[in-house]
Amino acid sequence: MMMMIATSTINIGGRKKREQYLFLIIFLCICTIFFQRFSLSVEAASNSGSLKYTRHNYKQVSSLRLQRIEKHLNKINKPAVITVQSPDGDIIDCVHKRKQPALDHPLLKNHKIQKEAPERPKAMKKKMKHTNDKDEEGINNNNGDEAAAAVEGKGKEGAWVVHQTWHRNGTRCPRGTVPIRRSTVDDVLRAKSLFDYGKKKQQQPPNNFNFNNNLTADLSARRTNAPDVVSGNGHEHAIAYTGSLQEVYGARATINVWTPSIEQANEFSLSQIWVLSGSFDGSDLNSIEAGWQTDSYQATGCYNLLCSGFIQTNSRIAIGASISPVSSYASNQYDVTILIWKDPKLGNWWMGFGDNTLVGYWPADLFTHLAEKATMVEWGGEVVNTRANGEHTATQMGSGHFAEDGFGKASYFRNLEIVDSDNSLSSVPGVSTLAENTNCYNIESSYNNEWGTHFYYGGPGKNSRCP
Repeated sequence: MMMMIATSTINIGGRKKREQYLFLIIFLCICTIFFQRFSLSVEAASNSGSLKYTRHNYKQVSSLRLQRIEKHLNKINKPAVITVQSPDGDIIDCVHKRKQPALDHPLLKNHKIQKEAPERPKAMKKKMKHTNDKDEEGINNNNGDEAAAAVEGKGKEGAWVVHQTWHRNGTRCPRGTVPIRRSTVDDVLRAKSLFDYGKKKQQQPPNNFNFNNNLTADLSARRTNAPDVVSGNGHEHAIAYTGSLQEVYGARATINVWTPSIEQANEFSLSQIWVLSGSFDGSDLNSIEAGWQTDSYQATGCYNLLCSGFIQTNSRIAIGASISPVSSYASNQYDVTILIWKDPKLGNWWMGFGDNTLVGYWPADLFTHLAEKATMVEWGGEVVNTRANGEHTATQMGSGHFAEDGFGKASYFRNLEIVDSDNSLSSVPGVSTLAENTNCYNIESSYNNEWGTHFYYGGPGKNSRCP
């Protein structure tokens, strides 16, 4: 939103229909991974602490189970100052920032929300904006026109930047609050059980996948530590990555936004940045991840603010809410810029969206290896391939077209950058690439003055060369 894999995830669901939606996601992974979604219409909200859930279409669910689910939802859905109904059906609660669920994280019980603006990486074309939110908690929020400009604007080579769907009606959460998507009964019912809701199991790396370089073991294991929602089924990737010997303190990229089609209800397609450190065998992996995702509202968990420990500071950006518009084949192209970096002053890992909007941060207290630095960055796409009926999935990656089709047809990541130990942001001089099955999904990297290091990636999945 995004995905954070830890043993907790929350379903990105809430729809009764099998529709495909696109979301910004943020992830955090401490030994596992966390995930989140980015969504708003206004209605008066209750401050009563106990939310009501309509009981309909739950004939197969026992009354006792529904009671338990509702009790759990009343615990994780915090009382709202106001509630906003998004055009796409999500409900966004504007929750006081000191009551946001991330602060329920066991490691954050005594955490004080960072008041001081982080030290931004040098060499950025524009400074990230804080507006003057005078709330007693002290962190500034982006509530003005600058924030809107940061979320909407024209990119390079005819690409336009996207905005969040809930921005359409002009409604904003009040100062001192943060927008949080409300978890629903449907979300919980998609989990195997209430105990499993929001949780994620670790997997062991495969023993039959090899690479011809010294990253063999690390990347082989890494591929199974990506967000996995289908027990026993594989993930396929098309990624660019830095070497594992680097000291990295952040990463940035501009990501082309599409709505790839999803074949099976328990599959998804995502495009994101991974910032990684630790053991890739799953025993102690720290991972922060952010990007966009499409699924059928059936497959994935929303590893929400509670699970991830992500402290939201922005009252305009809702983690996990849908984004629009999206790119069209041989037509208008849209993209989003995401920056993740470690604040050298306080050690927290911040996320920026667009050119100058601060979204929030992952406190340094959550990490072991990432408490110091990252050792690898990955950029690219990932799909779940369930091999229904013994055939490769037709779930698309990126635009659903191969890398060689180029601009306007294939999806891209452009202006790949990393943050060094001096808190300087610079173009990645070169990257290695990986795709497990180039007949299904592939990747081609390049460099030019306008887009710096960049790549096209993706594919249709099942085709004559990918049965």
